[in-house]
Amino acid sequence: MSKEGVVPGATAAAAPAAAAGATTGDAAAIAAGDALFKGNCAQCHAINDVVVGPALAGIAKRRPISWLIPWIKNSSKVVASGDEYAVKLYNQYGKQQMPSFQLSDAEITSIISYVTAEEGKIAGPPGGATGIAPKDGAETPGTADAGASSSTIDLLLIILVVVLIVMVVTLVIIANIMKDVLRGRKDLDGRDVEQIEQRFDFAKIYRSPIVRGLAVGLFVLVVLYESVQGVMAIGLTQGYQPTQPIAFSHKLHAGEHQINCAYCHTSVYKSKSANIPSANICMNCHSQIKTESPEIKKIYRAIERKQPIQWVRIHNLPDLAYFNHSQHTQVGGIECQTCHGPIENMEVVYQYSALTMGWCINCHRETPLNTKGNGYYNNLVKLHGTANGAAPFTVSSNGGTECSKCHY
Repeated sequence: MSKEGVVPGATAAAAPAAAAGATTGDAAAIAAGDALFKGNCAQCHAINDVVVGPALAGIAKRRPISWLIPWIKNSSKVVASGDEYAVKLYNQYGKQQMPSFQLSDAEITSIISYVTAEEGKIAGPPGGATGIAPKDGAETPGTADAGASSSTIDLLLIILVVVLIVMVVTLVIIANIMKDVLRGRKDLDGRDVEQIEQRFDFAKIYRSPIVRGLAVGLFVLVVLYESVQGVMAIGLTQGYQPTQPIAFSHKLHAGEHQINCAYCHTSVYKSKSANIPSANICMNCHSQIKTESPEIKKIYRAIERKQPIQWVRIHNLPDLAYFNHSQHTQVGGIECQTCHGPIENMEVVYQYSALTMGWCINCHRETPLNTKGNGYYNNLVKLHGTANGAAPFTVSSNGGTECSKCHY
């Protein structure tokens, strides 16, 4: 198996013919870009419509390729650099971080070539680009249409509510006027007077067996639903954010100072587990930096007492599931943010992903393998292509969803 192994979003057919830095109309490059687009971008982007991110049409006109390549590879780094356009875009889309992609310059260029070719086939003005907003800050056509549609629906709902209120008030007024008119008549018998003076009896409704039955039934359904939800959530810790013994900020260290994850978690690329850094690693910097900080003094005390820092574990898989960290990071080339979320923006780390079996299986089904230049896969890819046509050769295609891969 090659060192690159699984590259998120890469496909067996993705061998861009375009030279990095220049889009092309070459059919091979567009075909490669098509495969890469479907494997990486289609979940969040469309050509002329807003999905999760903005529309892609007009990407080559929005920003130069020299800007787009580093943005697609690691948008968080571009934002952290203070690039005005990147920061504006990041804020415009609710500070939702676009994932990093381990794609080559040529592969990214092929994706842009594909988008450029596709936008010419679709009528209407061009929209936004992948993670890119128009230079003037205006909304893309998809965004404008979605906003206009939403505003229209809201306006119609408001008008409908107002009309209903007016109708109810009008009916109440008419009923009271009719009662006053009837009260003035002298030819009414006792039964008619009783009907006019009749009061609404809430107690009678409450005592009704039907109403009580409905109330009890609704209560039972709510309790049953909450019980089922509680049982289904047993063992799931998504969003878990414990207080740590030392107030360590990933936003400061990994975000602002851009310290590589592997500097502290030294075994992240070479071990089954990503280790918790020792106090000595902290002291590489903090023997000289912020030495008087109360939080840093906790590290000094741990070293003096020869005791480990009692960090609270956040990400934890059950013992029945085998997971190898290095297989995903080193062999698979998976970015830390893929599973751990925007860790560089977290003041206090929390469990970002569900980490359930279904979540892992979906990733294996959707992540294509980069088999380029690796003879081990030649026959497998050929057989897969014969049986599945143009479907990408994913981790699942290579046996990544077999039970024995994780349970044995």
